[in-house]
Amino acid sequence: MQISVLGAGLVGSAIVKDLARSAEFEVTVIDVNPAALAQLAAAAPVKTVAANLLTEPLAPLIAASELVVCAVPGFMGYNTLRQIIEAGKNVVDISFFPEDALQLDELARQNGVTAVVDCGVAPGLCNIIAGYVAGQLEQVDEYICYVGGLPKTRRWPYEYKAVFSPVDVLEEYTRPARFVEYGRQVTRPALSEVELIDLPGVGTLEAFNTDGLRSLMDTLNAPFMKEKTLRYPGHANLMRVFRDSGFFNADPVAVDGVSVSPMALTSRLLFDQWKLGQNEEDFTVMRVTLSGQRQGQAVRYTYDLYDEYDPASQVHSMARTTGYTCTIVARQVAGGLFTRPGICPPELVGGAPGCFENLLAGYAERNIRLTESVDML
Repeated sequence: MQISVLGAGLVGSAIVKDLARSAEFEVTVIDVNPAALAQLAAAAPVKTVAANLLTEPLAPLIAASELVVCAVPGFMGYNTLRQIIEAGKNVVDISFFPEDALQLDELARQNGVTAVVDCGVAPGLCNIIAGYVAGQLEQVDEYICYVGGLPKTRRWPYEYKAVFSPVDVLEEYTRPARFVEYGRQVTRPALSEVELIDLPGVGTLEAFNTDGLRSLMDTLNAPFMKEKTLRYPGHANLMRVFRDSGFFNADPVAVDGVSVSPMALTSRLLFDQWKLGQNEEDFTVMRVTLSGQRQGQAVRYTYDLYDEYDPASQVHSMARTTGYTCTIVARQVAGGLFTRPGICPPELVGGAPGCFENLLAGYAERNIRLTESVDML
């Protein structure tokens, strides 16, 4: 099967290498960066195409592909996904764009395309868990997700590193956080309601509001839902200082006669400071709990994820957990295990027969630890 991967960044590279190890796939990776493509070609049996996906038509580049994986930056995601669907190609997407993917649902159905979106770790795995557990319960009462990716070594002042573009992270700190309380949507500022949470093997982290529920607000029928981001204690206060001082504003300001976007400047200044070194160790931690009713009994499902940088493959944990969730689901689509046409949030994958069990097997094969506990309340 011919598969095209759009994007050769840290996560895109992990996706490419994982797919390329399967003999049944011929992988082509498309990116604007020739150096990144050359590095991938030296590490895996893949074809490479240098192209600027912002300006060049996508359809000719993916004409021979039967499946496309979209790992472009968020600001490019929606338009790129639309072009993939217009080309009639099944797609698994991790670009996490801000637009509503469901606006493309009718187009996907008309073209007979299966388009799994938001298919990383969060959103992604947490949604898959929600879809699976919802199928085990007669009623879901509450959904809570705590999630974060952090460097193992804490370095002042940020004590944070990112595998994604800093501007994508900073947007999480400015976009209002939407929750569900008592069956109604509520909105609170990002970085608010800081709480401390103790997690096994990690210690104490802080959790704060970010806008992470995305499609679950529409697809999961639960009166209480929230997602919070995890960082080392003190990070939220520091980011609030930046935000409230205007450093995260997108609107340009005049400086000595030059128009400058504070967000663009801040992101550029933080890029090198927040960039994970090639062998710098990181970890990903997530706890998802769903409470509800099963056979008339109150029950709570808890899933704990913990993953670390893999020195053998030199793949960072956030790239592993995001990228391998994507590749496992891509294999499900390629193999016909998941075939629903249209725009498919990951919770639909979790609710499809056999997909969650297949994901767990794929995680185990890649040494990603996801544990389940079920408690009667």
